[in-house]
Amino acid sequence: MTFKTIAQQVFMIAALTASIAATSTGAIAQTAPAPYGAPITIEQAKKAMVAAEAEARKNNWAVVISIVDNGGHLVALQRLDAQTASVDIATGKATTAVAFRRPSKALEDGLAAGGAGLRILSVKSATALQGGVPIVVDGKIIGGIGVSGVMASQDEVVAIAGAAAVSAK
Repeated sequence: MTFKTIAQQVFMIAALTASIAATSTGAIAQTAPAPYGAPITIEQAKKAMVAAEAEARKNNWAVVISIVDNGGHLVALQRLDAQTASVDIATGKATTAVAFRRPSKALEDGLAAGGAGLRILSVKSATALQGGVPIVVDGKIIGGIGVSGVMASQDEVVAIAGAAAVSAK
């Protein structure tokens, strides 16, 4: 994986999040996100897990890393000495990223803006916390990765590292 591919993945997520946050009502934008593809394979999930775990260990972050398929079903989970609550939180972030086809931070931003963004509170099982990102291959969502255990922005760094490892060719 090259720096260029990581930078492209980070730029894509940042651009999507910025476009959602820029809506005048603060509501979650209904843009045309990536369509769903075939579900993530166990080999792809392992590749994402290795990269995410490496990023967490490099920074000495105790986290839970959860990877789900494009239907939100758990494929892999790793707990790196994090609190037990992070298991459900990480999985919630991953399933939210898949279900909404955007980073979970977009929901957090919409909720924080108030107004129409508060509608997210009525969506069952939505985890409106930063740290979940879709895993996209060939422009299609094959799964999601969610991380919990440190600051939400740090959780997202680990999630992006995992997603980028699979997205890179």
